[in-house]
Amino acid sequence: MYLKPSGMPYYRFLRMLHEACLFDWYLEVGCRSGESFAPVRSKTIAVDPFFRADINIIGKKPALHVFQATSDDFFASGFLARNGIRLGLAFLDGMHLFEFLLRDFMNTEAAMDPKGVIMLHDCVPYGAGMTTRDLARLPKGSWTGDVWKLIPILQHWRPDLRLTVLDCRSTGLVCVSGLNPESRVLVDSYERIVTDWVGVELAEYGTERFFGSFQMVSARTERHTGFPLFRQAAVEGMGLEPVPVTP
Repeated sequence: MYLKPSGMPYYRFLRMLHEACLFDWYLEVGCRSGESFAPVRSKTIAVDPFFRADINIIGKKPALHVFQATSDDFFASGFLARNGIRLGLAFLDGMHLFEFLLRDFMNTEAAMDPKGVIMLHDCVPYGAGMTTRDLARLPKGSWTGDVWKLIPILQHWRPDLRLTVLDCRSTGLVCVSGLNPESRVLVDSYERIVTDWVGVELAEYGTERFFGSFQMVSARTERHTGFPLFRQAAVEGMGLEPVPVTP
């Protein structure tokens, strides 16, 4: 049986989070319109192969670096390492195929502050049709693809990580903390993981098994208690001045 996240919309949660917390550097993959990162006040890096931004996406940010590129190309450019950037928060919402999100997670974790948090979108589907990998037959409504697989993959391969699944509408928000930028476990096992999981469907894996492997946490409670999950990664009095970076 599928369980549909019914908490506050994820856009609202992100906006309230950024209103409450300032991070040194914030990364977002899969931005398109820019609506999700427009409220950010931190130094920001936005990555999307096809931007369609018609709103003010700069706002109060001291620095905004926009890359119209695939996430693979962005990470391969070495921009983060070249500028000594350590991310406090990241939101990954790119291509909805698990091997893409897994690569984005691996590359992002390598650039994170260990106290930071990586947020994964669309990992809690509420129907079978939205989990398809067939790009030629996408559903008319929500499409999560098979990125739900990141939950069991991380649970198995990286038990050192802490996964907090927020009940943000409509397809959840997985917050990963306890990060280890030095870990090579996923990188070294990437090909094996993809081979093992590419043909697995949620029905085959078992919906009860999947939804029984985690508990959805109230996003409203996280907000009303002052975002404790994110506070360790937040900074005070930083990110107020632009910093020079190497293209």
